[in-house]
Amino acid sequence: MKIATWNVNSIKARLDHAIKWLGDEKPDILMMQELKGLEFPADAFTSAGYQVNFVPQKTYNGVAIISCQPPAVILDRLPGDDSDEQARYLEIEYQGLRLINIYAPNGNPVDTDKFTYKLSWLNRLYHRLSQLRQQQIDFIIGGDFNIIPEERDCHDPRVWANDALFRIESRQAWRAILNLGLTDAFRIQNKGAGHYTFWDYQAGAWPQNKGIRIDHFLLSPVIADRFIGCTIDKTPRGWEKASDHTPVMLEIAA
Repeated sequence: MKIATWNVNSIKARLDHAIKWLGDEKPDILMMQELKGLEFPADAFTSAGYQVNFVPQKTYNGVAIISCQPPAVILDRLPGDDSDEQARYLEIEYQGLRLINIYAPNGNPVDTDKFTYKLSWLNRLYHRLSQLRQQQIDFIIGGDFNIIPEERDCHDPRVWANDALFRIESRQAWRAILNLGLTDAFRIQNKGAGHYTFWDYQAGAWPQNKGIRIDHFLLSPVIADRFIGCTIDKTPRGWEKASDHTPVMLEIAA
């Protein structure tokens, strides 16, 4: 089974890219983030042979899961705060597999309530994943975590030292989630530095490979035992009018 995650940075702007990539790679599931709008071009994906589930938000955020077979939607918002209307979470059941798609808050600037919200949201995520572990429900969680886990996950740690993505509080939240017994899928086979999923549009970041790794798959133990591979597909980042993120592909045994 092939499962991908991709922050498309506006589905309206990147629809042709998404359809082309689906045709080239043919994943069973594609998790998308940062859709940016209430409207979603579902017909384009159903015409390509996929089922569509999405959680929209006007102008900002938004997540979707595109799948070969129809899933059961479990949750379309992260539990723990009924007042939170940001579209950042979608949890489904697909052929006996629990899949969670997230678009975690950026959190910048760190001296504002945006960083407070980020940490609160990550704490709520921790409690949801902890609940699943206690219930012995195996799962894959993927998406844009907006966290740089380690120094090897960015081209220059000094540049990111005071950014919300690399602040110690964010990395502590990441470690707490990992300590539930989860595995960073990409790091099973890829130990070195220089592997990134995001390159800024400014200052030649893409051609100079000055990127960061913030798009991840985490696996619960039973799913980790089914692991085959996890790769970053840099090709779409080189396309004209590309998203600043690129897809990450996970493959697990059926």
